[in-house]
Amino acid sequence: MQIGLVGKPSSGKSSFFKAATMIDVDIADYPFTTIKPNVGLGHVTKDCICKEFGVECNPNNSICEEGKRLIPVKLIDVAGLVPDAHLGKGMGNQFLDDLRQADCLIHIVDASGLTDAEGKVTKNHDPSEDIKFLEREIDLWFTEIIKRALEKYKRKRRVTKVDLLDILTDQLTGLGIVKGEIKEVMDKIDVKETQKFTSYLRKMSKPIIIAANKIDLPTSEENYKEMISNFPDLTIIPTSAAAEIALKTAEKKSLIKYQENKIEIIGDIEGKQKKGLEFIRENVLKRRDSTGIRKCLNTSVFDVLDYIAVYPVADANKLTDKKGNILPDTYLVKKGTKLKEFAFMIHSDIGEKFIGGLDARKKIKLGANYELKDNDVIEILTQN
Repeated sequence: MQIGLVGKPSSGKSSFFKAATMIDVDIADYPFTTIKPNVGLGHVTKDCICKEFGVECNPNNSICEEGKRLIPVKLIDVAGLVPDAHLGKGMGNQFLDDLRQADCLIHIVDASGLTDAEGKVTKNHDPSEDIKFLEREIDLWFTEIIKRALEKYKRKRRVTKVDLLDILTDQLTGLGIVKGEIKEVMDKIDVKETQKFTSYLRKMSKPIIIAANKIDLPTSEENYKEMISNFPDLTIIPTSAAAEIALKTAEKKSLIKYQENKIEIIGDIEGKQKKGLEFIRENVLKRRDSTGIRKCLNTSVFDVLDYIAVYPVADANKLTDKKGNILPDTYLVKKGTKLKEFAFMIHSDIGEKFIGGLDARKKIKLGANYELKDNDVIEILTQN
């Protein structure tokens, strides 16, 4: 799974990326700071099931902090997108190519209105226009690819709808779009209605949520309200990447304890730094309940992409792997995933030797077609 961070230059994409991953990247108030994409791991959070089972877990591929399981997800922060990017303007072609394998897009919008459509400093810019142009650019990118597929279709003689599906699948597979998604759209919309077809397919295969960034700036509140009013069907989450970076940096220096929407000052902090942290506490954490960074990731994975968490173990009674680690791994899988499919996700050898599963809660055997549930703990049974 991969989440793409998109937006115009200077919207705060790289700050969002750093806030989510704490990887040092170039951050500046001028366009095209990001040339090559930044790739790293952020984390989504869920209540860990260790409390339910009354055990102390030993996470391997994830982290458990005070009963919260932090599960890694791949993030890619790409070059800023400007109007007419699909024609190659700005870093357009590179931007779009970098997004090919993204499953979901988080559009980081400068809610303050202090940068124009190309990321240059201005006043009173309407962030709603940024939402419109970015969706339009990605739709037009899709349209160009689909048009090329239709040209192939027209050149062939005696082709059927099945042939067209195969041609579109071949043309769009590089975008991470599967045949089933294309067929679903074809059943609803005639491909000849190219723009309508493209928009629907894009929304299905590359859904977008909005991070209304720089929400702590004075000009952001009214713009945020306008965005919600203008786009009632979009998920819009207020964020402050700068605040998240400041809090995580202070925590790393053992100056504060920081958890979601609370901070506790434990170090020696005076002057501007103390005022800055108090400002974040009052104007971001108390007012918004969080900086919004992790909420964006959680919403993308669990609500938009519809993923669930599953805990595979080697011993369903002890909840351990072969080394004795308790609840060591957490896998994010698409809702509807079958048990045998999951076995192959863990390792091809496990999938090949698969004979069934054992539910750690109910202690009942499960078949290959068992549909995984959120927070399932399952021992995979294999041939010796």
